[in-house]
Amino acid sequence: MKRWTTGEVSKQRNISVRTLRYYDQINLLTPSFKDDNGKRYYSEDDLFTLEKIIILKSLSLPLDNIRDILDELSYRQILVSHYNYLQEELSKLQASISNTTSLIHMIDLEESFSWEHVSRLVRNSDNSSKKWIDYFQEDERNFLQEIIPNLSNNDEITQQYIAVLQRIEWCIKYGRKPESDEGLDVALKLIELTNENFQGDTELMEKFWEIRKLPAEETGLYPISEEVLEFAERCIEVHF
Repeated sequence: MKRWTTGEVSKQRNISVRTLRYYDQINLLTPSFKDDNGKRYYSEDDLFTLEKIIILKSLSLPLDNIRDILDELSYRQILVSHYNYLQEELSKLQASISNTTSLIHMIDLEESFSWEHVSRLVRNSDNSSKKWIDYFQEDERNFLQEIIPNLSNNDEITQQYIAVLQRIEWCIKYGRKPESDEGLDVALKLIELTNENFQGDTELMEKFWEIRKLPAEETGLYPISEEVLEFAERCIEVHF
């Protein structure tokens, strides 16, 4: 039967000899074997117990609590607890990534960016981002969730819509009219994107456009100014 010295266990698990000796001192993990010279060795069962201790510590449990429950929980039960903990941490991380991506895109879209705006996004993004879904039937919802750009994503569709919005903002800032060549470029790109994403379903496209023009507080969609929406609408009316 294979046995491991304190030094070997320390190297294998990247845990200090001092810590292992402290676990022995407080009767949390005591090596099971001792040779004639008094040297102690860990068994395979000891190493599994050490793994349980390491996992429970990662869950922020105090050593006293770990000692109380160590023998009551199997290695599998502890792994399941650790898995659930990691899933919760992953959800938090994914939410943080989504919020950060949204902020990056919003900075790209807006010249002035207040702290109040940032704070509101971080607080409300999870609750508000789905309100627009309530305006549609279930089959429409499933389809729209796949194609509607979302600032919390970094996909190609979102990037393309951001580019169009930036172009419209530029036109407004520098006095380019919807009737101009720049307005034609905007109209062509909008039609290309909507036809591609809505797959020719003009009825659903028009329905979503009407929802898009509602106040952002009602829809949870990224707030686009009436001036920008009117410019986009006018571009299409003039050129098509």
